[in-house]
Amino acid sequence: MTLANLLSDEQIIPEMQATERWSAIKELVDLLTAQGRLAEADRPEVLEALRVREQTMSTGIGFGIAIPHASSEKISEVVAAFGRSTSGIEFGSLDHAPVRFIVLFIVPKDQFQVHLRTLAAIAKFLNDRGVRERLASAEGGREILEVFGASGR
Repeated sequence: MTLANLLSDEQIIPEMQATERWSAIKELVDLLTAQGRLAEADRPEVLEALRVREQTMSTGIGFGIAIPHASSEKISEVVAAFGRSTSGIEFGSLDHAPVRFIVLFIVPKDQFQVHLRTLAAIAKFLNDRGVRERLASAEGGREILEVFGASGR
């Protein structure tokens, strides 16, 4: 499973409005709801699952990357959204640096292995400095999606 498979141009926010962790998570969940990837009625439960995960430990993993994630019985397949912030978002990251790239994903409750593989694939992909540089310079959602597809990961 690649990020290009999980995302479409419509699931990308090229310049997020949020300036802190929780509003960034809400902004991405709102995008998934608006795109019909997540039912409006399921939004509160998904936000709560993401909040609980963030309270355990920040999903800001360093290098300007955050990967908020959760599982939910309300979905039947993995859903994801990507947001970029050129100014950076305070996320309580492990390295205390602002986050510029956020990949939020939700996995069906009974798919633990898919959850782990998705998380590992995203972290490995974004760990590449060249990928982060291409994401930073991409102009708009279409170019960001091309970066995800170009690596084949």
